[in-house]
Amino acid sequence: MTPLDYDFLRGFLKTRSGLVLSNDKQYLIESRLMPIVRKNGMASISELVQKLKMPGQEPLASAVTEAMTTNESFFFRDKTPFDHFKEHMLPALMKARAAKRHIRIWCAAASTGQEPYSLAMILKEMGAAVAGWRFEIIGTDLSGEVLERAKAGVYTQFEVQRGLPIQMLLKYFQQNGDQWTISQEIRSMVHYHTLNLLNDFSALGQFDIVYCRNVLIYFDQPTKIDVLNRTAKLLAPDGYLLLGAAETVVGLTEAFKPVTERRGLYVPGGKPAVAAPGAAAAPKLFAYAGSRPS
Repeated sequence: MTPLDYDFLRGFLKTRSGLVLSNDKQYLIESRLMPIVRKNGMASISELVQKLKMPGQEPLASAVTEAMTTNESFFFRDKTPFDHFKEHMLPALMKARAAKRHIRIWCAAASTGQEPYSLAMILKEMGAAVAGWRFEIIGTDLSGEVLERAKAGVYTQFEVQRGLPIQMLLKYFQQNGDQWTISQEIRSMVHYHTLNLLNDFSALGQFDIVYCRNVLIYFDQPTKIDVLNRTAKLLAPDGYLLLGAAETVVGLTEAFKPVTERRGLYVPGGKPAVAAPGAAAAPKLFAYAGSRPS
């Protein structure tokens, strides 16, 4: 791979997914893209780059984008965001929504489904306390491939051992050899759609809770500002935003403010920041079909 090839791929990936690669990530590109090179009968990444520059290469472009985005996830990842859900967000929102008894939740980087399914299991465990309530859980991701896995709800022994309490495994999963399938009851609580956060997502409608964890860390500052400001427009005035442990709104936008003593939890509060001069506007394109940098 030549320096010019690397520069092209960096620009290509930033435009397609917001993923920002530093100058020393050639090894990462080579390890992720060589399987695509071999699968398509090419001789090198340089040949792959030449193909990407040609018109009519959308399937190849999508395969490259999905290969370069990270899709690691596990049940009840980091625990704290799910404690916030049970202990803080749900009680407050159920009090505020007592009349309409309807709460909408968006998992903006759903990957293979562990996060939204974790939320669904929490709700199911609440039993009578949420009887008569309607909960909508929407999971989106840049990768259609990982969302197909999420919809199927089939996980390996290794995947169900990462963060999932044994009681929930036995209660909500069916074992088939060395794989476990989550129950239809839980799967039916989550709806999945392909979505690139760089594109317009206003068609999703208003949400009470947004989980957007471990996504912003892969974006440059103008893109972070843009995604946060557009997310703020979709969040109810008394809604909540969850970010990853290494992410923050501080210094990016005043559209959100942190919740005291609730790490990673934010509420609407203030005016959106203005993106840096020269920042590219998000494409006005919405695909309801999922992968994300995550």
